Amino acid sequence: MSVSLESQNSTAEAAASEGKSNFRIIALIVASAMLMEQLDATILATALPTMARDFNVGAPSMSVALTSYLLSLAIFIPASGKIADRFGTRTVFRFAIAIFILGSVLCAQAPNLPCLVAARLLQGAGGAMMLPVGRLVLIRSVERKDLIAAMSWMLVPALMGPILGPPLGGLFVTYLDWRWIFYINVPIGILGMIFVSLYIGEYKSETREPFDFMGLILSGIALGALLFSLETASNHEGGNLALKLFVVGIVFGVATIVHSRRHPAPMLDFSLLRIESFGTSMIAGSITRITQGAHPFLLPLMLQIGFGLSAVAAGNMVLATALGALAMKAFAPRIIRQFGFRMSLVVNGIFSACSYAICAFFTPDWPHWLIFIVLAMSGFSMSFQFTAYNTVAYDRVDAKRMSSANSFYSTFQQLMLSVGVCVAALILHASMNLHARDVPVISDFSTAFLVVTGISLTATFWNLRFAKNAGEQMRGK
Repeated sequence: MSVSLESQNSTAEAAASEGKSNFRIIALIVASAMLMEQLDATILATALPTMARDFNVGAPSMSVALTSYLLSLAIFIPASGKIADRFGTRTVFRFAIAIFILGSVLCAQAPNLPCLVAARLLQGAGGAMMLPVGRLVLIRSVERKDLIAAMSWMLVPALMGPILGPPLGGLFVTYLDWRWIFYINVPIGILGMIFVSLYIGEYKSETREPFDFMGLILSGIALGALLFSLETASNHEGGNLALKLFVVGIVFGVATIVHSRRHPAPMLDFSLLRIESFGTSMIAGSITRITQGAHPFLLPLMLQIGFGLSAVAAGNMVLATALGALAMKAFAPRIIRQFGFRMSLVVNGIFSACSYAICAFFTPDWPHWLIFIVLAMSGFSMSFQFTAYNTVAYDRVDAKRMSSANSFYSTFQQLMLSVGVCVAALILHASMNLHARDVPVISDFSTAFLVVTGISLTATFWNLRFAKNAGEQMRGK
């Protein structure tokens, strides 16, 4: 037993010492976890109409299957950095993958929507530790000048999820059963755990800070209440419950901020927002992620319900977004080095919003090849935007605060994705109610696309606030 432990520890130390030179390998291992999550999310989006029929609920009501997972991410991500610092990144990474696999199996066996939501919450708890800890390993292992390239490498297998997900989802729904969309995570997760054990180093904090249980409780209640107030409003025409949940969320949100200022090691360190590039990237990225969260929810529903496409045809169409995002990998480092983060984010942010706005004008008469091109462009621009945000955010963050910064950034990243789904469902329901419709039509989806695009455009103001020399070290200058 002692021999095997010594061997395992020496392997971890070797992996850690070679991290800077082998950042591509580490990036690809971290991305395999992202592949599993992205496969899960994109396949699920394609299967929502079929699942709604099986559960005997309306298709828009299935948004809770997405928001419950994202809610769990938002609640537990703040603790991921602290847990990794205490128990080690490799240990936590493996445990998170195991929890994700267990949640996937329970999702596959869910007999109704409430059981599916409960299983998705467990699955989200695993995902909450899986991706932030993986990204933390990458950030700590890579020199700043290599971070843009490392982030791009990390996106390669991760982007295979959206490419493979829609057609796989269509095939599963059409020829097998939607429950297979969750079983597919099991072999991927087991392989991921093996490679984590072989190649990922064990990083632990030298100092053990007090765990902020109160901060975790306060932030969890705040985030949960805010998200479910939006979810309740989108499914029940507003009402007193949604308003009460919103008020509870605001009250506990303020309490979280007050508590964080008093605690020596807060769960969510809001003082990080004073760091120029981090704070600006946080705010601008959060606004833009509303569109990123809404799009995968709206598009498959519009193609299947509005256009009447089959699940397979809709899945094949949606993969254009992922292909565009994959193509971005070769161009992002060159563009950012040439024009800088500020100009790249401003110009591409406007282009990205406009490409999503075009989706509002899709009709069944549009040639499929033209829709495919528009979706590919939107995928390219959105992926570029978040590669830039995710990199420049850590430009001026000290190494000692990197774990807290990563947890804080990841929390609000997932929160805004969930807000995007809720906002899209809310707008969809509002448009349906306004026209006294029980089933959404193309014009309802068009309204939702235009509103979330307008929200995304407001990020331009914050992109302009980046310093002209932001991220110079990361650009290799």
